[in-house]
Amino acid sequence: MMPLIDFPEIVKYYAPHFQDLFSKSEYISFQKYITGLIVSENKAVDAINRLFVVDRKNQCTLNRFLTASNYEVSSLHERRLKLMNQQSETKFKADGVLGLDDTMLTHYGKKFDQIAFLYDHATDSHVWAHNLVNLHYSDDQVDYPTYSELWKPLQVDLLEKVLRELNAIKPRKELLKETSEKKWKQHLLYLAKKQEDQKKIQEVYRSKLVIGQDLLRHFFEEYPDLDIAISFDKWFTCSKFCKFIDKDLQRAYVAGLKSNEKLLLKGNVKKSVSDFVQQLHEEQQTKIGQGVAKNKLPFVKCTIKYKGKKEVYYNYCKTHNISGYGRQKLLISHRTEDLSDTARVFIGNRRHWRVQQMTKVGRHRWPVEEYHKEGKAEGLDQYQVRDFEAIQKHIAFIALVYSLLQHARYDSALLNNLQSQLDTDIEGSLAYWRRTTQAQGLWMLVQWMDTALKQEMSLQEIMQTLLPCFNIN
Repeated sequence: MMPLIDFPEIVKYYAPHFQDLFSKSEYISFQKYITGLIVSENKAVDAINRLFVVDRKNQCTLNRFLTASNYEVSSLHERRLKLMNQQSETKFKADGVLGLDDTMLTHYGKKFDQIAFLYDHATDSHVWAHNLVNLHYSDDQVDYPTYSELWKPLQVDLLEKVLRELNAIKPRKELLKETSEKKWKQHLLYLAKKQEDQKKIQEVYRSKLVIGQDLLRHFFEEYPDLDIAISFDKWFTCSKFCKFIDKDLQRAYVAGLKSNEKLLLKGNVKKSVSDFVQQLHEEQQTKIGQGVAKNKLPFVKCTIKYKGKKEVYYNYCKTHNISGYGRQKLLISHRTEDLSDTARVFIGNRRHWRVQQMTKVGRHRWPVEEYHKEGKAEGLDQYQVRDFEAIQKHIAFIALVYSLLQHARYDSALLNNLQSQLDTDIEGSLAYWRRTTQAQGLWMLVQWMDTALKQEMSLQEIMQTLLPCFNIN
């Protein structure tokens, strides 16, 4: 852990955009916290607090900044997005995409507010975790989170009370409460999902689908003139959610499709997606053997530009009738010409779209997963605060840091300041920007030590000043 003499240039440059959201003491803690999220390997409050050589305070001050301060997370998000949209490279664009996804924020203990024992598909096991639903913007220049919400686990007693008020529980199902706690809970969830649009239900239980709807609704209420597409994976894909986007929001979507969904083919034949993909693979091989031209095969080469680079796919893309969804554009996509990789299957509600446009929109969902992966490496799930509101604030600051690092890549004034200080060209990935900020911190430390020595401060005195940063007394 490298001691810090002052806030790095990127923090001093951007912090004033948010200053009026905080009290005077909160503003100092705000700068310390986002500094720590950028430069510290350890994202715990104590570790961030120990970074600072000058004006060191007890860690309780920084802890209270998360647990007992009055600033609003919603205001922080709005100010962050306003900043991003003041710069042409980072603003929302018509060809951008909103990617919706959720991720597990795992922990080894269960003494956190609203934590639950959840199944994690990545590890094929149950873990103690919070579940974060995130709406993420992406275009060919930048990507960053817009809004997010932490899912809260079901409180059975409260849901039962509301369902009884709605007369939703049938007498014949009452026996489940006495005979099987698990089946009773599943039945209550089933009833809640049937009526999840009702306000009373949402007050006690908000499913991830309801959260996703509200995140999208809020985004387009804030940016009503922005007609951009939405992309999400097959977990969110259901007829009700797709209808919400198509009819209520009147926006385009590209959605992952489960392999067991049914296609309605000619002659009233129903076929699962997985069987249809297999049929197309066999047809592809047969036609190749017959010498059919490549542009007449079921899967044809498709080239798109993504983040400034060309990517090649081999896609099948036609309109089909999908059971429960109606007529949809069906996209089946491979990265290898021999179709040996796993097929990715999508549906879309814009049947006039060409294969390139649909492929590109589906591709732009991936940055939300990359954000979750990089965010965890940079502290998204490394919080130690147990209060639910404090956890939400931590997540909001991770989103802020990620967004600022994206903005900084195109901010000429900040780039000029840093390049003159470090005498080097600054460009590259977000990871490179973090290393650059750490390098600037090292340069400030060297300058401070040089000044201290010139003022006849001994090396022992310098060392004693720095030791608390390493938790050594």
